[in-house]
Amino acid sequence: MKVLHVITGLGAGGAEQQLRLLLRHVPGTHDVVTLTNPGQVAEGLRRDGVRVVHLGMAGNRDGRALPRLVRLIRAGRYDLVHTHLYRACLYGRIAARLAGVRAVVATEHSLGDTQIEGRPLTRSVRALYRTGERLGRTTIAVSPAVAERLAAWGVARDRVAIVPNGVDVDRFAHDPEARVAARDALGLPADAFVVGGVGRLVEGKRFDVLVEALRELPDDVRLLLVGTGPREEALRAAAGRAGVLGRLVLAGERPHLSPERTGALDLPALLSAMDLLASPSADEAFGLAVVEAQASGLPVLYATCPAIDDLPPGTEARAVRVPGDTASFVREIRRVREEPGGVRQPSRAALHYSIARSAALHHDVYVTAAGAPTSGVST
Repeated sequence: MKVLHVITGLGAGGAEQQLRLLLRHVPGTHDVVTLTNPGQVAEGLRRDGVRVVHLGMAGNRDGRALPRLVRLIRAGRYDLVHTHLYRACLYGRIAARLAGVRAVVATEHSLGDTQIEGRPLTRSVRALYRTGERLGRTTIAVSPAVAERLAAWGVARDRVAIVPNGVDVDRFAHDPEARVAARDALGLPADAFVVGGVGRLVEGKRFDVLVEALRELPDDVRLLLVGTGPREEALRAAAGRAGVLGRLVLAGERPHLSPERTGALDLPALLSAMDLLASPSADEAFGLAVVEAQASGLPVLYATCPAIDDLPPGTEARAVRVPGDTASFVREIRRVREEPGGVRQPSRAALHYSIARSAALHHDVYVTAAGAPTSGVST
């Protein structure tokens, strides 16, 4: 099967990294079109041997992008078009239909209760989304929570397939050598207790809660934030006002997959450097960083994480749900800090979300959309 993936951008975000990981495991021939921002994930895809085309879209209303995308789809003679992220889902679905491709699948990566990819869920946003959704065949929801949100909008349940994100468990396994190297590179003391946060530095992730908590925690506690975004300077300023700027490390964007694990400050290495992952976000579609932390054997504190809440009964996870206020995070971080350490092993929660399982489920969605038999892998 020849598949074209259309995505809004290819910076180091969760959906973008997930696409690269997925293409390493799903059978078939896969090309990628990015509407904007061919960043570090585009470079990684090319290293993997994937053809990446930058459409050069200038903005949301750049009408020239649509005919260019239609021509590209026709020339590629694709069996299926798979779209990712809000803008790409809208333009990609329209272009696929105009190009004569009926097998169109879209993944809903970032639909929260009140926003989608950081934009408020206004009536007009929902109406535009519904209009585009009708042009596709299937929408993939990354969690049952997202599927319920789509159903509440009036999307027919038989048009939604639940396919959780996947994690390369082996790659995220704790690495003691990477822990030492990462701490040395970032200036983190070997004996520090490092609380980590992973994600875009935007208001919705609520990393300011962790900065505030740092002021109430012992001096050996450090906060390591991995990601970039518009709140970066505000978080640095808040740490300065709280007198904890010297205990805050902003690591910037880091790839999930680097050419060589050894010596690379990629996300698996940075998770190895942490002692705890904290996720104070109150609105998540899945919670990929939490699952990646589970693969690294880290204890996790989270305010909202559908990936953990939707686990089958009895599936072990080193994750505790806490209220999203600063005092609760202070209390729970203190508790985890006092617990005895041990050998870090992936939890069964991480194994449940293996990339192999996610890839098999994606393949079944593809062949169903194209009218072929499925493999029968259970969700």
